[in-house]
Amino acid sequence: MNLRNIAIIAHVDHGKTTLVDRLLQQSGSFRENQRVAERAMDSNDLERERGITILAKVTSILWEETRINIVDTPGHADFGGEVERILNMVDGALVLVDAAEGPLPQTKFVVSKALKMGLKPIVVINKVDRADARPQEVVSEVFDLFAALDASDAQLDFPILFGSAKEGWMAASPEGPKDQGMHLLFDLVLTHVAPPKVQEGPFRLLGTILEANPYLGRIVTGRITSGSIAPNQQVRVLDHDGRLVEQGRVSKVLAFRGLERVGLDEAIAGDIVSLAGLPQATVAHTIAAPEVTEPLPAQPIDPPTLSMTFRVNDSPLAGTEGSKVTGRMIRDRLLREGEGNVALRVTESEERDSMEVAGRGELQLGILIETMRREGFELSVSRPKVLLKRADNGALLEPIEDVVIDLDEEHAGIVVQKLAERKAELIEMKPSGGGRQRLVFYAPTRGLIGYQAELLTDTRGTGIMNRLFHAYAPHKGAIQGRRNGVLISTDAGDAVAYALWNLEDRGPMMIEPGWKVYRGMIVGEHTRDNDLEVNVLKGKKLTNIRTTSKDEAVRLTPPLRMTLERALAYIQDDELVEVTPKSIRLRKRHLDPNERKKAERQRLTEQVA
Repeated sequence: MNLRNIAIIAHVDHGKTTLVDRLLQQSGSFRENQRVAERAMDSNDLERERGITILAKVTSILWEETRINIVDTPGHADFGGEVERILNMVDGALVLVDAAEGPLPQTKFVVSKALKMGLKPIVVINKVDRADARPQEVVSEVFDLFAALDASDAQLDFPILFGSAKEGWMAASPEGPKDQGMHLLFDLVLTHVAPPKVQEGPFRLLGTILEANPYLGRIVTGRITSGSIAPNQQVRVLDHDGRLVEQGRVSKVLAFRGLERVGLDEAIAGDIVSLAGLPQATVAHTIAAPEVTEPLPAQPIDPPTLSMTFRVNDSPLAGTEGSKVTGRMIRDRLLREGEGNVALRVTESEERDSMEVAGRGELQLGILIETMRREGFELSVSRPKVLLKRADNGALLEPIEDVVIDLDEEHAGIVVQKLAERKAELIEMKPSGGGRQRLVFYAPTRGLIGYQAELLTDTRGTGIMNRLFHAYAPHKGAIQGRRNGVLISTDAGDAVAYALWNLEDRGPMMIEPGWKVYRGMIVGEHTRDNDLEVNVLKGKKLTNIRTTSKDEAVRLTPPLRMTLERALAYIQDDELVEVTPKSIRLRKRHLDPNERKKAERQRLTEQVA
């Protein structure tokens, strides 16, 4: 059968998963009366809640006797590792660009990887139905981007389609016609994307996506480079250096048919398939016939830029809400995650009962923590720490990010000022239409930790920030962190409304009456820059005097709500976030006040030395 393998790549929220929905519908993959959820490819609970794609997934459609394998990729820069891997599997790419926003950092990142691999992209200008759409200007911006990324003449001669994935049409011009559906896009894929290149020789496949199945065990997905594979066939697994990992039999060969996976009697070179029955095979391993000794080359992955320490939860409330609390369970779970996600690096930490996890950004690490807490884990995590490097001449280097902020014009001044304080450098400032501006900065990753919430406050919720790793550059010196101290509980018990009411002038609270607190737990934010120990358990003294003014009901200001991402960005180096399936609490690393003083003295001594 004729085959085509394509990836859909774009920035976050530009409509990739919605486009896949329409392609599946119009190719006849669904029955007329079949009920299908919106964004059917986002099957994971977290993806549905947040409205973003986190994991790369494969689907397949049949169009005019040609099978088209489509890979839907994440659009957020933190999950760029997912995209880098899957480009090995495809021969073409649909570059989806929002007709109003134009190409953003993640578009640039993925397109640069695709162009280096020699893929010839098809550009799709999506969301032309938006009121602020500017399709022709966006086409010019895309061309400039391709030229800046050293695209070849053949790659610069890219076909362009306009349309709306939501409304389900694509056409050669922004005006339409709108009654042709996705036919033009299907036809363009058949004519513009080359059939898969097949090599001579025995069976070989490079593992690209890894997942676990409760019935079949570990499933490895990839594209067959040469030969063919059938169930019960003997294979060997090689790592990237050619060392033997394991030998075994393939229990099932699965192919994608719409949203389902079906078993095949045989799969041939060029097709994207999933193999089950190999307990140790993982991403970047070569699965091959027994006579093969040379592994397939794997695409290098950009290095992580942030790290966090995952520790056993040792607070007084440990073990009361989660079922998986031991260091061994946390260690095994993180090592398993590190096998399947090549953009994460998991190593043993110097501290006891803790692991160091390095990734691309706060969101990627936050998603991992959120997934673990839903699985019943209890753990405490440290503040994200930037991974620094040494240059050949001994100079200290730190990661710099390409930051694009879209906002209303009146808020530009405060944003430029705040980012300048965080050692960011303004590169470009231009109007983007409709009273909005686009600011482009080069900012150190350290300075961006915790800035998202501040940006939303400064821009009244209208600012949109997109960021992408740019390069390592000389260290920019000290950056001021959080300016406020915290309120720390002096005792353990249930918080009392009367005590919280009396403490309101000290600063906003993070807890509610009746919540369990313990000594050393952070219960609020201090209005000043020092930490303050407070008693939130102190009840009202009962007397026999009764007056209307004395017996007024206690009215409390609503507390600060700490989401996981906000908590990770808020804490300082001497604080931890305690994560359980039911709660997110902030605490000091040392719960005992004497231990805290001792640690602070030691830190000051080291600074002087």
